[in-house]
Amino acid sequence: MDQNWENFLTPYNQAVEELKIKLKGIRKEYSRSNMHVPIEFVTGRVKPVNSIIGKAALRNISFKDLETEMQDIAGLRIMCQFVEDIHEVVKLLRNRNDMKIIEERDYISNKKESGYRSYHVVFEYPVQLIHGEKKILVEIQVRTLAMNFWATIEHSLNYKYQGEFPDAINVRLKRAAEAAFQLDEEMSQIREEIQEAQHLFSHNKRTAINKAPENNDFF
Repeated sequence: MDQNWENFLTPYNQAVEELKIKLKGIRKEYSRSNMHVPIEFVTGRVKPVNSIIGKAALRNISFKDLETEMQDIAGLRIMCQFVEDIHEVVKLLRNRNDMKIIEERDYISNKKESGYRSYHVVFEYPVQLIHGEKKILVEIQVRTLAMNFWATIEHSLNYKYQGEFPDAINVRLKRAAEAAFQLDEEMSQIREEIQEAQHLFSHNKRTAINKAPENNDFF
């Protein structure tokens, strides 16, 4: 695969940057409307070249088929406070007209054997380039903060053990995954109280800022 990677990855980089701005815009819109914000924060990345090459070799994907066979070259993660927020975000994505959803994978209702939980949405996104429009595949993973904490740790361990976890680590990871899910379940039970407290805190903070005396000193 002796290719011009910079040119190949340009539309993927553009897609990630555009989508981060759009998703953060949604977050601000909820906040301005004084509504509960289902998006805690957004991150994005384009898969490194060595990871693309490694995955292509593992799955026997040729370079000419990368655009159609590798769905996560451009990837974003949306973090949420509550499991209910995940469903709200997915609903928002389904209603957008700037992306065409190709596939949804619900690893929350149907967790992976490892204990991994998240909601994946793969869609076709049009990028405007100087030579015209190019549609590329993008994957968004929507998960709670607890799910993300577990997935980050599991990813680090997977890098160390190359997927061959010792039995003791495997057992503890699965136990930790269930503990993280139980945390999400407990937080959902008191979700209304948490949201009310957060709303009150934000309101009082804004009030305090508005009442603060102006300081016209220049330093």
